[in-house]
Amino acid sequence: MHWKMLQKILTHGVWPGYQRSAPIVEPKIGPFLGKIQEILAADKQRVRKQRHTAKKIWKELQKAGFTGQYTIVKDAVPALKKPSKEVFMPLLHLPGEAPMDFGQALVRRAGVLRKVSFMAMALPHSDAMFVMAFERECTETFWEGHVRGFEFFGGVPWRISYDNTKVCVAKIIGPRERELTEGFKQLLSHDLFDPHFCLVRRANEKGGVEGVVKFARLKQSRRRLKRRGKTEGEDAEQLSDRQEE
Repeated sequence: MHWKMLQKILTHGVWPGYQRSAPIVEPKIGPFLGKIQEILAADKQRVRKQRHTAKKIWKELQKAGFTGQYTIVKDAVPALKKPSKEVFMPLLHLPGEAPMDFGQALVRRAGVLRKVSFMAMALPHSDAMFVMAFERECTETFWEGHVRGFEFFGGVPWRISYDNTKVCVAKIIGPRERELTEGFKQLLSHDLFDPHFCLVRRANEKGGVEGVVKFARLKQSRRRLKRRGKTEGEDAEQLSDRQEE
């Protein structure tokens, strides 16, 4: 570690980030940024449909002597519209919340390269994860993965987040409302947890486990073993037995 980096760490309780010593020089658009800000400030007093678009602003600047292309103005306008204050979104994971997902990876088993499915479940609050490989994704492997995961974690989470997999969902009847499959109802009646389903095409709502799936695919199922100058995948049996914490 460079001594300047260490000095920053010791000086600042919170990392200050990287800051430019001088602003970026923009010879074409720079002299006209003030006029763009004036136009945007005046637009706040108008109804939305009467406000200037980037193209209208570009034409106004051309009248004032601007010689640059439209794309320069189009890139500058959104940057000037951004709020001046830095905004933070709190990231909070309550104890007992567990996102779950299935992924796929290529492994070499008995000398044959094939595709397998693996279940991933995480406890973000505890920074713990569980991964188990199966031949395919179905109701039986879905059940077994949950049972093995609960045994590994030492209990059942109070809420588990899912995407809209057909193993769980028979029909989508609302933003969060789902008609459940009979197999998933049996799992719920036995383990008594609260299922939470992501909005359609909003897998980022369980982004924690998406990272676990990527980690398992890159670090476990495709562990690089150099043999005769080639890269081979790890055996599926080894991935099935491995449980990450």
